[in-house]
Amino acid sequence: MAGTIQTKFSHYDYLIIGSGLYGATFAHLATKAGKKCLVIDKRPQLGGNIYCEDVDGIHVHKYGAHIFHTSNKKVWDFVNSFVQFNRYTNFPVANFHGKLFSLPFNMNTFYQMWGVTTPAQAMAKIEQQKKECGIAEPKNLEEQAISLVGRDIYETLVKEYTEKQWGRKCTELPSFIIKRLPVRFTFDNNYFNDAYQGIPIGGYNKLTEGLLAGIETICGADYFADREKWDDIAEKIVFTGKIDEFFGYRFGKLEYRTVRFETEILDKQNFQGNAVVNYTSHNEPYTRIIEHKHFEPENPTYNQNKTVISKEYSTEWHEGVEPFYPVNDEKNAEVYKKYKELAQNQNKVIFGGRLAEYRYYDMDDVIEKCMKDWEEENER
Repeated sequence: MAGTIQTKFSHYDYLIIGSGLYGATFAHLATKAGKKCLVIDKRPQLGGNIYCEDVDGIHVHKYGAHIFHTSNKKVWDFVNSFVQFNRYTNFPVANFHGKLFSLPFNMNTFYQMWGVTTPAQAMAKIEQQKKECGIAEPKNLEEQAISLVGRDIYETLVKEYTEKQWGRKCTELPSFIIKRLPVRFTFDNNYFNDAYQGIPIGGYNKLTEGLLAGIETICGADYFADREKWDDIAEKIVFTGKIDEFFGYRFGKLEYRTVRFETEILDKQNFQGNAVVNYTSHNEPYTRIIEHKHFEPENPTYNQNKTVISKEYSTEWHEGVEPFYPVNDEKNAEVYKKYKELAQNQNKVIFGGRLAEYRYYDMDDVIEKCMKDWEEENER
């Protein structure tokens, strides 16, 4: 998939910096419209965080578990036009001091926690614990979580897990972080409510290859190492990296969380019986363990007697490591607002994706936003 620039005088309609979902989707849409694109990425491979590494035939999600889900049929049909998706459904499990609980929070969880068997009993238990805490209008993540699921479940399955994930006390985190947490009063362990859900058969690299088919790409190319050269080879730039870095950290550095992975190949057929197991206490320094083969149970190519697991450790971002999640607090929001104003005045540059827009995106949201951005760009 990687290519080279033939001469220093080569010219493109779009230079796309970053080959993740936003960059690859934009390149595909622009190329389909007759535009000439070049995609560069500083990593040695294409695909951004959806890149998969083949280990004994198992497609290992190198940068963390990616489960595609959407209710947007246009987006679902779009990704399936490049690769068929399987019927994988996300049924994560939580481990707290060796005791297992169903996720997302549903009647199975409430029964495991309290022994209640009806929605009315579960709702009454949550309301009782909410009143005992005196919460009227949630002011932070802790109060929001207790309002949603009660103190017992908050302290068992949310508090320590969230503090490991964000490196901050729950009382210091804004309430909106937890608002997207699924809570339902049915015996339904499906984490997502979307109409469509699955994993690309053969791994996410198949999707990347489809999006970038016939498009010139260069890996191991750092835009900031030779910015003047890259700026001169295209009419416009699509930037998917860190917006604060693009503007030379003019207003200071935005904060991110990053994830470190410890991946192991185990000589056993099945380690934990599930793709995703969250560890919700401080007893374990990692937030969860992913067992990759369970994402593609239909895969006939992997070694049946081996499995690959990845332990995930959430830490504060620093130079030299990959930024994963923006830190959503008032301080960073104010800094980002200043960068966004600068970005809106850049006629030659389109900013897209989670780092360039400093927000968390699900994969379908990235594609939907890119489609919208391309439509607006194409109308100019």
